[in-house]
Amino acid sequence: MAKQKYYVVWVGNRPGIYNSWAECKEQVEQFKDAKYKSYDSSAEAQKAYSEGWTKHWGKKQTGSSTSKGTSPGRATSSSSPSAESIDYDSVSVDVGTRGNPGPIEYQGVETQSGKVLFSVGPIPNGTNNLGEFLAIVHSLAYLKKLGSTKTVYSDSRTALKWVREKQVATSLVRDESTKEIWDLVDRAINWLKNNSYENKVLKWETKEWGEIKADYGRK
Repeated sequence: MAKQKYYVVWVGNRPGIYNSWAECKEQVEQFKDAKYKSYDSSAEAQKAYSEGWTKHWGKKQTGSSTSKGTSPGRATSSSSPSAESIDYDSVSVDVGTRGNPGPIEYQGVETQSGKVLFSVGPIPNGTNNLGEFLAIVHSLAYLKKLGSTKTVYSDSRTALKWVREKQVATSLVRDESTKEIWDLVDRAINWLKNNSYENKVLKWETKEWGEIKADYGRK
């Protein structure tokens, strides 16, 4: 069973203490310069809320609940990612599908604002994972042109694995109906094999953080 967390919202739609990330998210999502943090106990949360964000937000949590190597602003262990561990100065990608396989499109957005940075599609025939793979590589190429080392987020473990391995493993056939997506995939693989990048490419933890900002809302 997951350990109970308590979420302090100092600056948001309705400041207060919340017992779930879903409740906290309602108060801080799309709220400019929101200030919030999670704690392991109600007493810690109450104390932090009363003392104000300037003493706590952006700082390590003290005490036994802070794991070794925890980054500033993160109040949970590395095995359970918290909202504070999100790098908002990043790019998030996602795919919209109409069947799998089927027509797909993908986009990359600013994680903080949701502003669309690029959008491709619809591509007549592809799969969700191939679309995610293309979106990640598109982000890396886009950021490299800008000279940016921003983090890229995707919610597809499969696509992240393909990017690391610089190859895809899919059952989608190569024929006239899939020519467009396979041409794009081949180009993406070639880009990975011929380019280096310093960007982190990370898994978006949907269970902890909610839907990725680039989500098309087609669940």
